[in-house]
Amino acid sequence: MARPRTPLLSRERIVTAALQLIDAEGLAALSTRRLATELSVSGPSLYNHFATKDELLDAVVDSVMGEVDLSMFGRDAPWPAALRDWARSYRAALAAHPNIVPVLAQGPGRRPNALRLADAVFGCLVEAGWPRGQATRIGALMRYFVAGSALASFAAGFPEDAGVYDAADYPHLGEAHRLAEHRSAIDEGAFETGLEALLDGLLLRYERTVPRP
Repeated sequence: MARPRTPLLSRERIVTAALQLIDAEGLAALSTRRLATELSVSGPSLYNHFATKDELLDAVVDSVMGEVDLSMFGRDAPWPAALRDWARSYRAALAAHPNIVPVLAQGPGRRPNALRLADAVFGCLVEAGWPRGQATRIGALMRYFVAGSALASFAAGFPEDAGVYDAADYPHLGEAHRLAEHRSAIDEGAFETGLEALLDGLLLRYERTVPRP
C-alpha cells in the first residue's frame, strides 16, 4: 500500500483534537487512549509527537494563548487603552475555552505564546514608567481578574426557581430567579465594570507613583 501523501498525524492535528475534546467534555476527558480513538490512530503513535500528557496539555494551553491579540502593544497607545484591549481579547479567548482555564494558574512555563503575552504586558507597563516590581504585580493582577471572569458565571449560579428566594430570608433577591435568562449580558457587564474599575484605580496609582516628565 502506498504511503499517504500527508502524515496521518501532526502536532497541530493532535492539539486541535485535544482542545476540541476538552472544550466538549472537560479536562478529565483528556487521555492518550481517548485522544487516539478520536483521531483513529493507535495510542503509541501520539508519543512520536508528545512525550507526555503534560507536554500535550502545555501545547493545548499555548494554542489558546495564541488566540489572544497582542497587536495593541505595538500601536503606541496609552498603557490603559492597551491593557483594556488586551484584557478583552484575553477574556474572549478564555471564554471560548473555559475548561482550559484552571491550567493557566500554573503560569506561562515554557509556553511560547504565553511567554510572548507576559512579555508584551510587562514591556508595555515598564515602558510607560511603572517600576518593574509593580509592573509584574499589575500583570499578575490582570491575569487573575481575566481568568476569574472567564472561569465561572455569576448569573448561572442563581436557580431559576423563584421559590428559592423567600422574602423572609432574602428580602433583596426577589428577582434573582431571572438572572440566568440574562447570563451573557450580566457576565459581560460585570467584566467591563470590573475592568474599568481596575484601570481607574491603576491610573490613580500611576499618577502618584510615576513622576511626570
